[in-house]
Amino acid sequence: MRGHVPFGGMALTFPIIKRGGICLVDMSMDKEIKNTVNAAAQDAQYDDRAKRLLGNKIILAHILVKTIDEFHGMNPEDVVPYIEGEPFISMIPVEPGLTNAVKEEAGRRVVGMNTENAEINEGLVRFDIIFYVRMKDGISQVIINVEAQKDEPTSYHILNRAIFYVSRLVSSQKERDFVKTNYNDIKRVFSIWICMNMNENCMDYIHLSDDKLLGSYSWKGRLDLLNIVMIGISKEVPEYDEKYELHRLLSTLFSMKLTMDEKINIIKTEYNIPVNDKLRKDVGDMCNLSQGIRENAIAEVIINMHNNGFTLEQIVLATGRSVEEVMAVIKKEEPVMA
Repeated sequence: MRGHVPFGGMALTFPIIKRGGICLVDMSMDKEIKNTVNAAAQDAQYDDRAKRLLGNKIILAHILVKTIDEFHGMNPEDVVPYIEGEPFISMIPVEPGLTNAVKEEAGRRVVGMNTENAEINEGLVRFDIIFYVRMKDGISQVIINVEAQKDEPTSYHILNRAIFYVSRLVSSQKERDFVKTNYNDIKRVFSIWICMNMNENCMDYIHLSDDKLLGSYSWKGRLDLLNIVMIGISKEVPEYDEKYELHRLLSTLFSMKLTMDEKINIIKTEYNIPVNDKLRKDVGDMCNLSQGIRENAIAEVIINMHNNGFTLEQIVLATGRSVEEVMAVIKKEEPVMA
C-alpha cells in the first residue's frame, strides 16, 4: 500500500504500513522523502536565482540588442535607459483574469499589473520576467517577457506554451494599455524563451505572416504585434564568435563548470559589462547553487554505485573523485551501527 502527499506541485509517494488498523508511514523511506523535498527546494532556489540574474538590466539589454529589431547594432549600455522601471520577476500571474489588478485612485478606476496579491495567488504560474521598453521615438512601448528553462520540457511542446504566453501578453492589455475598442493602441509584445542544456546553440524568430490566397488586398493592421524568440543554449560554453555572442554570454552566466572569477572575467573583458555589487552577488549565488547541485548529483551516483555492488576503485574511476572523498560520502550515507 502506498500513500501520496502533495509538495510544490508534485506528489511524493511512500509506503504505508498497517498496524492495528492504523496506517503508519514506513520511516525507512524518511531519508528518501527528505532528499526529494531538498532537491525540489534546491531546484526552486536555482530557478529563482536564475531569474534574478537574468533580470539585471544590463543582461536584459544584451538580450534586447539581439532580439528586438529596433535595438539591433546598439551598444547594450545605451539600451538600458529604455527599460522602464524595474522588471517584474515572478510577480505577474499568467492565468486569465489575474494578470491585471483593478483599484480606485482619486475616484477613478485604475488597471495595472497584478503585483499585490502574491500571497492570495500563491502557487499560480507566473511570468518569469516582464517589463516595458520605451522605443527610441520616445512615445511607443513594447512589452517584453523573458522565460528561462533548465531544459526543453518533455511533458508538453514548449512552443505551444510560448504561444499561450504571448497571447496572454496581448489580451491582458485590454483596459490596462488600451480601452474599449481602441485596438490600434495594442502594444507589440515579445516572449523570449531561453532553454538551457540543448543539443545545439540556436535561435528562432516566430511571428505572424500574411499569405495571399486570392487577390492582393492589403488588410489594415499590424502583423508585428505577436513575437516569439526561442533561444537554445548548448551544454558547453561556445568560443567567442559574433554569431554566438548572446549564447556565450548566457551560457557563461549559467555554466555549472566555470568558477565565479572565470565568469566575471568573461563578463567584464568580452562584454564590457560593469560588474556592480548586485550583479556580482547574483553571479556568486548562481555559482554556489550550481556547485551544490553538482556535488549532490555526484554523491547520488556514488551511493547508487555503492548500493549496487560496485567496487571502490570502480566508483573512483567513474566519478573522478579520490578514495577519501568517495569513502566520506559512503560513510555519511550509511546508518551508524551500534
